[in-house]
Amino acid sequence: MPRFAANLSMMYPDLPFLDRFEAAAKDGFKAVEYLFPYAYSAQELAARLQGNGLQQVLFNTPSGGTDSASFTQAWETGSRGTASVPGREGEFRTGFAQALIYAEALNCPRIHAMVGLRAESADAKTADATLVANLTWAAAEAAKAGRDVLIEPINTRSVPGFHLNRQDHAHRIVQAVGAANVKVQLDLFHCQIVEGDLSSKIAQYLPTGHVGHFQIAEVPHRHEPGTGEVNWPHIFQTIDKVAAECGWDGWIGCEYNPADVSVGGTSRGLGWARPYL
Repeated sequence: MPRFAANLSMMYPDLPFLDRFEAAAKDGFKAVEYLFPYAYSAQELAARLQGNGLQQVLFNTPSGGTDSASFTQAWETGSRGTASVPGREGEFRTGFAQALIYAEALNCPRIHAMVGLRAESADAKTADATLVANLTWAAAEAAKAGRDVLIEPINTRSVPGFHLNRQDHAHRIVQAVGAANVKVQLDLFHCQIVEGDLSSKIAQYLPTGHVGHFQIAEVPHRHEPGTGEVNWPHIFQTIDKVAAECGWDGWIGCEYNPADVSVGGTSRGLGWARPYL
């Protein structure tokens, strides 16, 4: 049966962030993910996880910057990662080192290394080379701590100019790095918008061992499953079947904006998830 993690950056928007851990646990989630932990102490986050019986399964590297204040500022001013951006290697390494500190405190096995927007001064080949070099360094650092490093293709409608958009491109990068702990974060929302053919993509890539995590949201409006065009019961059955055949035992992150943002709206919108939670 698929295992779902609540994305606390997007779900339960009616609650303060730190209160969302308890809400997710009460709804039956056993795991959580979110964009960034850096605005909170690792000790506070760890306490929320432990107090609610939750696992941390994923979070992102900073999107830019070199300390907590500039991490936040980078995201708010439009930076979407540094891993593929020539000249920002120092930022990437500083941010990744901070992510490893949080991953250790939160016992989180996966870190999403944000690839970033294509630099105006860089062509695709240069961006790829920068990305491979940064991931090669990050893979070695993460391996020392037993962590995986993930990269995520993102659709060009949600984030225009993002360097990585397609699954085949992401898998070429993973193969070029050649480290067992560098994998792809297969977000089915982005994949459906750019490529479609989700069942075939799952069947093609999951058995390679190079998919570290799934994320989901309905298309086109990024709400909960069942509010748009995707046949989610079929998709979940496909993941379940292929996972059983190849031994994949990861998580599916619910990275969606609830259609109902009023008090209790996230919980009321979980009808799609009840059979799995």
